[in-house]
Amino acid sequence: MNDQPLRFCMITTFYPPYNFGGDGIFVHHLSNELARRGHHVEVIHCVDSYRMLGGQDPVGVYDDHPRVTVHGLKSPFGFLSPLATQQTGFPWFKAGPVRRILERPFDVINYHNISLVGGPKVLELGRAIKLYTMHEYWLVCPTHVLFRFNREACTRRNCFICQIAYRRPPQMWRYSGLLQKMAAHVDAFISPSRYTMDKHRSLGFNFPMVHLPSFVASPEPASLSRDDGPGEGEAEPYFLFVGRLEKLKGVQTLIPIFRDYPEARLLIAGSGGYEPHLRQLAGGSRNVRFLGHLTGARLQGLYERAVALIAPSLCYEVFSLVIAEAFSQRTPVIARNLGASAEIVERSGGGLLYDTEDELRQAVNRLVGDSSYRRELGQRGYEAYQQNWTVEAYLERYLSLVAELADRRSGRSSHASAGFEEGHGAGARGSSR
Repeated sequence: MNDQPLRFCMITTFYPPYNFGGDGIFVHHLSNELARRGHHVEVIHCVDSYRMLGGQDPVGVYDDHPRVTVHGLKSPFGFLSPLATQQTGFPWFKAGPVRRILERPFDVINYHNISLVGGPKVLELGRAIKLYTMHEYWLVCPTHVLFRFNREACTRRNCFICQIAYRRPPQMWRYSGLLQKMAAHVDAFISPSRYTMDKHRSLGFNFPMVHLPSFVASPEPASLSRDDGPGEGEAEPYFLFVGRLEKLKGVQTLIPIFRDYPEARLLIAGSGGYEPHLRQLAGGSRNVRFLGHLTGARLQGLYERAVALIAPSLCYEVFSLVIAEAFSQRTPVIARNLGASAEIVERSGGGLLYDTEDELRQAVNRLVGDSSYRRELGQRGYEAYQQNWTVEAYLERYLSLVAELADRRSGRSSHASAGFEEGHGAGARGSSR
């Protein structure tokens, strides 16, 4: 099956340029990498969801390969369409077009973030091999992020009150058994980290899961403005944060450390609703710079010249593409000892972990003062990137998984491929029920 062009359908709430976070970018990269290798890809996404949350249309432009067909769904009911899906778990106003597309003769349907484009009900549509990529904790958490009351990593569940704290209407369908019934239609749930797979299992999600690390798009030639960071020959070092500016990402824990730090600056590449608070916390310090949302060669140039990337997330990250991106540029990482970020750094040997502010300060000071150790960590991270997080490594495993599932369906195989680490219930589809 791997030797023949396949027909894929990606279904995701967000897709560039109608996109906020890393999940849509990942789907864009995956779709286009498959197309470059001769496969045909159709993408379903929800324009209404982006407009509801963003308030306007995007300004960026993303090009797609000629073998990628994008269906940006819009309803005459506007924001009521994703709102109805969020509340009921059904596609409702988009049910017709979604069903018509998914009934086409695809070989693979890959669900991503479906929270607003169809909810769990779309998992039963179509007859192709079905994969679900776990970009977040939506399957086990109404807020998607396991960040309790928007204050701390969730260690004790109180979902109804937590939804109120997030100002989201409670989703009563989560208490109806709908998700469990629809999840049985999926052949395999793809977890980008072992941590995420184990976390889902610990919260009662026992459907077929496989560990398949995400990938970083092939690096572009680096491009760096002299205003962004130190230019050639300059001695002023900097640490880098990359990501959305939200409370759960933890940037507020870095600013007090760097505000008056004499040895290096903190550059913050990202945007989000928490930015005004962060700017106020920085107090106009020259040592803390906000660069806005950056992509492509400019961002890679920042990675390449940074002392280290700092990943201070206060929540359980599902995966950390920014850590893998830093490793692709031989840049070491300092990460909070939590979630998949800790897993990636620990298994790669490409950085340092911390639990306390004092440990963070020690890590910062060590990397500023020891260039040989910095290079050693960066090289370890780069070797881990080459082995685990390249496009080639991902697609080889991804297409092997598709072939394995096709064999299972045809009765030619009843066991997991040796190349995959699986969670509980990873036999035939729905066997954990």
